[in-house]
Amino acid sequence: MKYRIVIPFIFLAMMVLQSSALPMQISEEDRIVNLLDERDHLIKELIGPEGSTYTEEQRQELTEIINDIIDYQAMAKTALDSTYDTISEEEREKFVNLFSTIIRQQSLSQLNIYRAEVVYDNVEVSGDSALVETTAILDNVRTPVLYEMERRNDEWVITDMAIDNVWTAESYRRSFQNQIRRRGFDALLTSLERRADRQQ
Repeated sequence: MKYRIVIPFIFLAMMVLQSSALPMQISEEDRIVNLLDERDHLIKELIGPEGSTYTEEQRQELTEIINDIIDYQAMAKTALDSTYDTISEEEREKFVNLFSTIIRQQSLSQLNIYRAEVVYDNVEVSGDSALVETTAILDNVRTPVLYEMERRNDEWVITDMAIDNVWTAESYRRSFQNQIRRRGFDALLTSLERRADRQQ
């Protein structure tokens, strides 16, 4: 009888130990928050207090951290709307490169916003898409910052973002479509080339 009592307890103890050794499953919502939170901490470490100056190497590192989880092709497609399907592959590649260059350069002109405290208000995942609602708090000013994200090869990327309810790709879409209607796609490319050169 002793063994009939002891063995089940030993078996139960082994099961508990095995289960505690297994890695905990993390939700997609938590994965997204962890991704954005880690990015936020890295940026804050690099930019330092207000008034800090940066070497060219630090600026390059900041640009990569801020922008590397952004899917510029998806943003460019949204910004060009139906025009994206009518242009050649070479024209698409040129447009995406110019568009991403402008967004990357702009990200360094607004570094102060990255000093804000970030509160994650809501993360809603639906299949391979997600909407992340955050609030950036800086000098007692609360600014809503939203991200549209998609899962690509099991990695989450940003496909559009909104600051104070103004969506980046959507905002460019209105501007680009007006230029295309008035002057054509080639004229839009030329103006983007000039803009990218001025910001360098």
